[in-house]
Amino acid sequence: MKPKIKVLLVDDSAVVRQVLSQIINAHPKMEVCAAAQDPIFAIRHMHKQWPDVIILDVEMPRMDGITFLRKIMSEHPTPVVMCSSLTEKGADTTLQAMSLGAIEIVTKPKFGVKGFLGESADEITHAVLAAAQAKVRKFQPIATNIAKKLTADAILSLPNTSAMVRTTERIVAIGSSTGGTMALESILTQLPRVSPGIVIVQHMPVAFTGAFAARLNTLCEVDVVEAKGNETILPGHVYIAPGDRHLLVNRSGALYKIELKDGPLVSRHKPSVDVLFRSVARYAGKNALGIILTGMGDDGARGLKEMKDAGSVTLGECEKSCIVYGMPQEAMKRGAVGKELSLAQFPSAILDYHRSGL
Repeated sequence: MKPKIKVLLVDDSAVVRQVLSQIINAHPKMEVCAAAQDPIFAIRHMHKQWPDVIILDVEMPRMDGITFLRKIMSEHPTPVVMCSSLTEKGADTTLQAMSLGAIEIVTKPKFGVKGFLGESADEITHAVLAAAQAKVRKFQPIATNIAKKLTADAILSLPNTSAMVRTTERIVAIGSSTGGTMALESILTQLPRVSPGIVIVQHMPVAFTGAFAARLNTLCEVDVVEAKGNETILPGHVYIAPGDRHLLVNRSGALYKIELKDGPLVSRHKPSVDVLFRSVARYAGKNALGIILTGMGDDGARGLKEMKDAGSVTLGECEKSCIVYGMPQEAMKRGAVGKELSLAQFPSAILDYHRSGL
């Protein structure tokens, strides 16, 4: 039998430690090896037994989570899931943690924590499983009811006709999940102002997508925003799906526009990469480039195949550069990926695609 994933909890709230322990110990594939109220106590436990995954609070006494994370990732890289409050400050700090190498985010409110975490049990165990599969790199200075797994049919039906004819307007659609924040930053910061319009679904809690877009906007030449709905997709602009809405692309004349839709989880996610890719297949077809990056699960695999069948150019991140080779691998299995590239190759591939349509 495969050993259980050993999880270390580091949070100054006894209630949070108790609830997380119950959720993790109830899952057949994981167990809590220790629970500490701050990083100083955590270090003592880690000297006795090093964990497979750490769930780490951001704000704690004696040593904050960011300082502890930087120490871990520079000395002994370990998969870390950040346990962050649903506040603007919490979002900004957690994004800093993601840039240092944290893999996933688990959210918690200021009040009603016990009930909130209990309702989020499936999300929490999914985050731990994803982190356990991740390839972490050195930082350089479920015992719950699983909802029915829906497909993109729940939001947008399959097209019964081919996409509109080719135009000079081209767009890029990107889907990513675990490890995607770092991958997207790596790609977008390398793009010049003269780039195609880009739409992105990154699996991320709703409180963080706006802060993520704002952070990228300070680092990139292209304009990066959280999508609000009804925008025209413009060259030199990047639109990131909000964490609680599906992002779809539709067409108005020769222009492509963004539509945001509420609705059920698709491939267990909202926003869903499958929904984005299906809409691009329907309304852009040969005028689009689809890219699937690092992530756990199979969201985006079906949609990318639909894009390829509609005439889109399709690319997937190769296993070597992926934090988690899940989504790209599933897309490869379905024959959805025209070519695999390493993370470093995507900026030039996007620009080459853009120039070929000029």
